[in-house]
Amino acid sequence: MSTWQVPGHRQSPGRQKGLGFLALLVIAVMVGFFVMAGIRIAPGYFEYLTVRDVVGGIAAGYDQQEDSFADIRRALATDLNTNQVKSINYREIEIAREDGEVVIDASYEQRIPLVWRIDAVVKYDDLVFIAGEPISD
Repeated sequence: MSTWQVPGHRQSPGRQKGLGFLALLVIAVMVGFFVMAGIRIAPGYFEYLTVRDVVGGIAAGYDQQEDSFADIRRALATDLNTNQVKSINYREIEIAREDGEVVIDASYEQRIPLVWRIDAVVKYDDLVFIAGEPISD
């Protein structure tokens, strides 16, 4: 005997060694689900990157002596419309003065339908910028 075998036990020649069809099918369905989820979530993520660039650029270009909250809102409305951002409206972006600094909070979450009653909720909560300061990645 070249390999170790239990005495008196014969392996049948038709016994499969490896993944069966059912196991392979389950793995393919799982991989397909995650690929489909990634394909559906990707456009929302790219839109988030656009929102981050737009709001960050407006925050970095803010001049406290010349710009008002209305100027910031006008710039946000123009840039978000130009970039065709649909997931957040410029009215939903909060602009407030905290501790003498102007804070622009564009945090939002997006619900993306995947299959039937299953949705993915993606939360973009890192879109808080202090106006007049450069963007840090």
